[in-house]
Amino acid sequence: MPIKAIARVMGISRNTVRRALAADGPPRYQRAGRGSIVDAVEPRIRELLAAWPDMPATVIAERIGWDRSITVLKDRVRELRPVYLPPDPASRTAYDPGEIAQCDFWFPDVEIPVGHGQTRSAKQLPVLVMITGYARWLCVHGHEKVPTGGQF
Repeated sequence: MPIKAIARVMGISRNTVRRALAADGPPRYQRAGRGSIVDAVEPRIRELLAAWPDMPATVIAERIGWDRSITVLKDRVRELRPVYLPPDPASRTAYDPGEIAQCDFWFPDVEIPVGHGQTRSAKQLPVLVMITGYARWLCVHGHEKVPTGGQF
């Protein structure tokens, strides 16, 4: 269809049709972000949280002279506060399966055969013992697998 006919059917100008045909995709509305009213005072909020990480948002509002909606300020403080809080000493550390393992040396009370009729004591040949975080199986290098909690 000619550009002129498309413009007439659609009720738009020919230049609009030309721009649409030259574009990579359909037109879309784009507007630049305006930001938030809290952006102007964020550096001061960060200063207060750096000094007093547990300071309530209402007290921060008083200190910075906030006279707008407290909800907007509370939302921003909620986003920023975790950066300034000290780590919780009782928090749990989580690992994905296969991400962590514990390695130890085992010094058994027995003589260990090393081949060709030779043996070694634990002081001469400690055994490397490894356990993964989720497998619940121990692996003793050179020996068969032993379930967790088993005796060596």
